[in-house]
Amino acid sequence: MSGRGRLALCAYAATLMAAGAMLPLIEPASWMLQAVFLLAIVSGVGALARRVPLARPLTVAVQALVLLLLLTILFARSQAILGVLPGPDAFQRFGELLNAGGEDVGRYAIPAPATDGIRLMVLGGVLVIGLAVDALAVTFRSAAPAGLPLLALYSVAAGLSGGGASWLWFLLAATGYLVLLLAEGRDRLSQWGRVFGGAATAQSPTTGRYIPPGGGQALAPVRTGRRIGALALGVALVVPAALPALDGGLLNSGGNGNGSGQGGGTISAVNPLVSLQDSLNQPEDREVIRYNTNTTQTKDLYLRIVALDQFDGTAWKTSQRDIRDVPNQLPQAPGLSPSVAVTEIRTNVSAAGSYKQSWLPLPYPATKVAINGRWRFEPEGRTLVGDRGQDTRGAQYSVTSLMVKPTAEQLSSAPRAPAKLLSEYTKVPDALPGDVRNIAKTVTKGATNDYARAVKLQDWFAVTGGFRYDTKVESGTGAGAISRFLKRKEGFCIHFSFSMAAMARTLGIPARVAVGFTPGSPLSDGSMSVGLQEAHAWPELYFEGVGWTRFEPTPSRGTPPDYTRPQSPSGGPSTPAEPEGSASAEPSTAPSETDNCPPQARRIGDCGAAAPQEVAPPTDPGTPASTWVGLGLGVVALVLVPLLPMLWRIRTRARRLRSGSGAPAGAADPAPVSLQKAGAGGPAADAGRALAEESARTLATWQEISDLAWDHGILPDESQTPRKAAARIIRLGRLEDEPADAVHRVARAVEQVLYAPEPRPVTGLGDDVQQVRAGLRAAASRGTRLRALLAPRSTVRVFWGASARWTAFTDRWGVRATASRWGLLDKWPGILRRPSRQRG
Repeated sequence: MSGRGRLALCAYAATLMAAGAMLPLIEPASWMLQAVFLLAIVSGVGALARRVPLARPLTVAVQALVLLLLLTILFARSQAILGVLPGPDAFQRFGELLNAGGEDVGRYAIPAPATDGIRLMVLGGVLVIGLAVDALAVTFRSAAPAGLPLLALYSVAAGLSGGGASWLWFLLAATGYLVLLLAEGRDRLSQWGRVFGGAATAQSPTTGRYIPPGGGQALAPVRTGRRIGALALGVALVVPAALPALDGGLLNSGGNGNGSGQGGGTISAVNPLVSLQDSLNQPEDREVIRYNTNTTQTKDLYLRIVALDQFDGTAWKTSQRDIRDVPNQLPQAPGLSPSVAVTEIRTNVSAAGSYKQSWLPLPYPATKVAINGRWRFEPEGRTLVGDRGQDTRGAQYSVTSLMVKPTAEQLSSAPRAPAKLLSEYTKVPDALPGDVRNIAKTVTKGATNDYARAVKLQDWFAVTGGFRYDTKVESGTGAGAISRFLKRKEGFCIHFSFSMAAMARTLGIPARVAVGFTPGSPLSDGSMSVGLQEAHAWPELYFEGVGWTRFEPTPSRGTPPDYTRPQSPSGGPSTPAEPEGSASAEPSTAPSETDNCPPQARRIGDCGAAAPQEVAPPTDPGTPASTWVGLGLGVVALVLVPLLPMLWRIRTRARRLRSGSGAPAGAADPAPVSLQKAGAGGPAADAGRALAEESARTLATWQEISDLAWDHGILPDESQTPRKAAARIIRLGRLEDEPADAVHRVARAVEQVLYAPEPRPVTGLGDDVQQVRAGLRAAASRGTRLRALLAPRSTVRVFWGASARWTAFTDRWGVRATASRWGLLDKWPGILRRPSRQRG
């Protein structure tokens, strides 16, 4: 392959590796296959245009025209002229799709469906970036500026993912750019003409090697560039990860909530409110959860995901917390007194295959959870979080929880919260505008206790304050976001819950924000369906004796709890051991009669959750057999992998001394041409064949002696005659007596094979090899003997052989095909003939 062709291939690969960062953004990922195919066409057109050759600007213009034709065929065929040529109608179609794609990007949560508009934006962007990279790196021979479009492609993907792009995509994109730079450097170096490597090698220990233009092994500057690039890339990845103070930036995954270990670990969770507004603005309310429960009072069964307990004046977010294994029985809910009425309920939950979340939706407070998978427990927020990539997709689980029913009197008479809890959950930043605190005091004027203040705040937001619910309002950022919301009085659950929790803290009431789902709507089979538009946020306020208590300040959303409405009955205590009965106490395993999901949507997991089923508590059956098998294979691999070089040498030595099939890869020709012809046929066919086999065995024996010397630190020198090579091995290996005589005998046998008109067979060469091996080991140091045994240098012949086979393959299907295409074989039949070796 020519240097320009290699550069074009590297530019193509670098673009696709950078485009990989967009794979998590869109489902399904079949668009990537289209990008691979279409970009290959654009790159191939550029290669053909450069081969003609065309002027550089004309080459880019031809590629751009082909790109436009491809997009027209794919997205605007019916509007195109003859189904191919883009006309006014086709460009109008492109504009409509781009507008629709822009709306879809703002409408759908990640991963977004691959609508026509989104596909046009993604495929068109990848192809344009690929064209720019190919033009800069290949057509104009300037690979360094090609990093700018590659960086733009990766940055767009990282920005759309909220800055939480995986380090794997960065590694792929950076590797692609690095390979592109190295390919350009190698191509530039080859343009100098005949280049000789100055350093001696094992194959040419005394002289440099000629490197043909555009081919051969990498020179020292190129190898150095590879090492520098790999080192820089490793530093860029490892150093930020090793510095605990740098908790943001590229390598910060956003804190998936993944812990590690068996009994500890931490969770630093990303703020989930970014996707909450996206869920509320979905055009279709896709089902994400379905559940059955044995209580009739489902209006209070909010499914809580996570609690946001840190307020910095700009946003609410989760604290870094310790996580542990999920216990069989969850700890008692903090602050809950036995005097408060509770009802124990059971809920079976099924999550849709399209619903991906690191936290598990649970009723609060849960007391027992039965679920399979890698889940961990965070005690402070009483949440379950996935470990090592575990998420909610298709999860089936059962939850036992308490429905807490405090009375207004119990909340009014609640004692002061513990000092530690007060200091953490009433903290507000100095940057919080003063009008937030003033409005809170004005609204709660006349209230005599924290409960009365909380109810006044809730009613002001939900009823009397003149607020309007609107999901299209921007969430807002900065310290003044709450102040602006209180003045404009329009927003959605994020604004209401954030503001009420912040105002409660200014009044000295411990508060945090919970994120999850409202109870959903009933189905005909008695189960409850929860859709994306049930996503919700609400404030939780702490009252000693009751614990964390839900309030509902958002108008037209959810249900205000009974204990916040004094006119409603407060209810009496119930026995936790006797759950409430209902028609849905026995969950149905049959699907709903209203389930009319089309087969295509069912295949991609957009039909919602399956009917929830009973989930048995996880048991510990002991270590499965597959784990033991995997562990055993790992131990075997751990032992065998370091021994592979030694095993290869033992096998090679035995094959050389046992058979006469020829020398291994990298050795001299197995037998002279005259011997091969003698064994081909004729009256003396058997004798000739035996002579050829004996000659091949002799050459293999000499190859084994050379490799033995190499393993003991004596580099081979193929430029010397067998006699001089034998003398060199004896001198450097400090051989004496029988080992030295054995080397001379094998060398004379090789001279017979190579130079005698009629070679005479020599016996006992296998014994000579063993004597030489013993002599080399006796004269070598302990370290040299150990290395010759465990890490023999001659095993590099494995890589040389693989490289030779690959070169032969590329020569056959690359160079020969090109020569045949241009008629070179007809004009110069010997152009591809290997030059004969000259001995001197």
